[in-house]
Amino acid sequence: MKSMTGYSKAEYHEKGISAIIELKSVNGRYLETSVKLPRNLSHREIDIREMIRKALNRGTISAFIVIESSEGDIRIPKMNLEKAMAIHSSLLEMQKQLHIESDISINNMLQFSQHFLENDKDDMSELQWEIVCEALKKALIDLEISRGIEGKELAKDMLSRVDKILQDLLIVEHKSAQRIPEEREKMRQKIALLFEKDEIDELRIQQEIIFLADKLDVSEECVRLRSHIKFFHELAIEKEPIGRKLNFLLQEMNREVNTIGSKANDIEISHIVVGMKEELERIREQVQNIE
Repeated sequence: MKSMTGYSKAEYHEKGISAIIELKSVNGRYLETSVKLPRNLSHREIDIREMIRKALNRGTISAFIVIESSEGDIRIPKMNLEKAMAIHSSLLEMQKQLHIESDISINNMLQFSQHFLENDKDDMSELQWEIVCEALKKALIDLEISRGIEGKELAKDMLSRVDKILQDLLIVEHKSAQRIPEEREKMRQKIALLFEKDEIDELRIQQEIIFLADKLDVSEECVRLRSHIKFFHELAIEKEPIGRKLNFLLQEMNREVNTIGSKANDIEISHIVVGMKEELERIREQVQNIE
């Protein structure tokens, strides 16, 4: 069981470049991702979203990516010697044709530097992307660990509440089993008073008692609720996403508890049912945060 709430921060360094990534995760119905990253890597946003999608199933994820270069890290442009020689030859030919006496200096050449000095921005961006990938892998692993720790705490609390519901269910079953014979006797006494001077129709009495017993009997609801509680325990140890399953299961548990409450017609059982509903509501709130 994993929570959808988590946080991680990871860094990766290589060749004087550092990538710092923060991931924040909160609950959400589906997987939603927002990414903030340097402008020169904006074309990689889709790739980042895809890496997150492969690692996570549900949640609202915020990714913050920062690139830093170490001080004194100067990138010297690469010279295309072939182009530089071609430009130098052109300048010599111009000097000859125009009868220019001054020599061609390095300053003259630098005026055409954009043609033979190659900027390594593309190589730089590719290196930054590789570093970001490594940092993101670490951040996603740490985020999963964080969500797993939170999930264990939620599971511990929810299972304790489910077990409390089971204890209450045992009390309800015991009281309900005691109550049916008592209600049967009360009905028999009431009918006896009504027909004190007349002949009592035993068959009719038996039919009414059976009807009353069926109306008060919550054994089927208790069996189903017990089965749901067992299934809750089984789901809690699964590694796959179970948030939606738990949500549907809680709806079924709530339905059985409501039916028990409506059938009870007993103040003590009604009070116990109220407590069971409170526990179910607290569990439902926590399940909204389960992946």
